[in-house]
Amino acid sequence: MSDFNINDAKEEMNSWYWWGIPTFFKCPWNEDPKECDIALVGVPHSSGNGSTQRDQHLAPRVIRDISGGYRRAHQKFGIVPWDVARIHDLGDCPLPEAMVNDICVEHIEAYFKQIDAAGARPVTVGGDHSITGPILKAIAGKNGNLSGGKKVALIHFDAHRDDYQHLPHWLGSRRSAAHWAHYTVTEECVDPGHSIQVGLRGNPIKPREDLFHSELGYKLLPADEFYRIGLQQSIEAIVDRVGDLPIYITFDLDSLDPCDAPGVSNLEPMHRGLRAWECMEIFHALRGKNIIGADLVCMIPTKDNEAQVTAMNTMALMFELTSLIADHIKH
Repeated sequence: MSDFNINDAKEEMNSWYWWGIPTFFKCPWNEDPKECDIALVGVPHSSGNGSTQRDQHLAPRVIRDISGGYRRAHQKFGIVPWDVARIHDLGDCPLPEAMVNDICVEHIEAYFKQIDAAGARPVTVGGDHSITGPILKAIAGKNGNLSGGKKVALIHFDAHRDDYQHLPHWLGSRRSAAHWAHYTVTEECVDPGHSIQVGLRGNPIKPREDLFHSELGYKLLPADEFYRIGLQQSIEAIVDRVGDLPIYITFDLDSLDPCDAPGVSNLEPMHRGLRAWECMEIFHALRGKNIIGADLVCMIPTKDNEAQVTAMNTMALMFELTSLIADHIKH
């Protein structure tokens, strides 16, 4: 017994997902954003998209649990992200009025403003897609510390455009999952001339005259076009579009094909979606870019299959985004 070193034993056990307190990737739990370079955050919010199932708020807890076994090195980048950057789990954004979306949006912005002021780059698990608007309001545009006061180039993976301009509310929510891609442009957080929406697909509520036209100025890369021109040309279009601006990546999991992500809101069956490995290749092509933050949204754990394939792919995509930012910090 005298030879048993408890601290050494804890270190030895830390790689096993079933041991210890669940945090994102077994990262230290530290709620002070000043103490980290990359802030892993949960936003358990689901009142911004009232037209679908409401269990998006359960996703952060599930990803914390399943990611414990994925604290790994990044082979392609040749780094151990946890060693080259201070990466902490900050916990969850507090949402005391969770059922009232437009109050939650204000609370999310205030919470992420503290992260921005500290200079930590957030990688966030939602929550529905209404969380992206207040995050961008907090970290981008003239008052953004992480963006250097600039508008950001947005890379928006989604089956849907989320840019309603002429619809005043979505079942009562004015800053909803259907509106954020609009107001972040008009309120000068996002530069649409350097932003791109990738993976759009499915039948719209009303047919569109031009699938490639955005009144706001986004470049549109629908899934059908993505597959027509191929992965490499799609990557070139994305990289060329964002240029040298600070980048924010928002990833709606319904952009993935249902075989990779069955547990999402607004599922688009039959229409071919992006594969998770293709998205990984896109991330790798962004290596060296100034990515100031990212989020993954719209996972519904209660819709996932028994193998938790949606959660597994969400976890792996989160690892890739975290590694991409850690690699940039290292260099």
